[in-house]
Amino acid sequence: MKKVAKSFAKLVLLSAMGLMMAVNVAKATGSTIIWIPSADFQGFNSWHLGIDNYIRTQKDNGIRGAGIYDFGLTVGVLPFKKLQAEVGIDYLSMGDNVYDDHPIYFNAKIGIPEGAMFKGAPAIAIGAYNFGLKNNLTNYNMAYGIIAKTIPVLGRLSVGYYTGNDKLLVNGTGGKAGSGILASWDRSMKEISDKLWFAVDYQGGNNYLGSLNFGFSWAFSDKVSVIVGYDIYNDSKTYYNSVNTNKNSFTTQLDINF
Repeated sequence: MKKVAKSFAKLVLLSAMGLMMAVNVAKATGSTIIWIPSADFQGFNSWHLGIDNYIRTQKDNGIRGAGIYDFGLTVGVLPFKKLQAEVGIDYLSMGDNVYDDHPIYFNAKIGIPEGAMFKGAPAIAIGAYNFGLKNNLTNYNMAYGIIAKTIPVLGRLSVGYYTGNDKLLVNGTGGKAGSGILASWDRSMKEISDKLWFAVDYQGGNNYLGSLNFGFSWAFSDKVSVIVGYDIYNDSKTYYNSVNTNKNSFTTQLDINF
């Protein structure tokens, strides 16, 4: 099953290109909710720049840990309304010489938007992310599938599942923790302002990426918005290097479309 999942992730990545953790909170996804991949896509030839940072809110053994910075670029690559795809590349800086020597990760996603198959149909996306270039260090090779549906008044609900390299995705005792559920709720708060958006998402698994995340976004224009959020990790005892454990973090995410 693990070999099948890895092959599937590589196939998704390579196909979309033809048309990427002992790393802690760092992720290299395409379009997301707050933390998990979403069923959204960049439009054809539409480029997105994301600048995310994560700051630990607690110390471990008197050390807060370095800030995590993610500079990501994503572009839509299919000119169709009913079949969409995007590819992306991320540069991650984590204040750790081991990982910062291999900072490049890739991601890709393909799927269909809501209502494309028939009236009322959900959005469906499959993709791959955290494809690092260093074997046994950054090659998380994570594949996922997600379904999303907007419900009037309530907002959009998403649910899915992911699997990855369980040699790297481990729990606090070193056990394999390479898969889990994905779930989210998000909603534009038009009753207050068209510029305001709230979301909660969850990634299962007692690994470096498993967490409950919540926050809000404010759109300064049609092309620029900022997310402010908080991340509560499922297993705070997982180590992302030889010193610091996976303590909760405060995040800001600047999103620019052009």
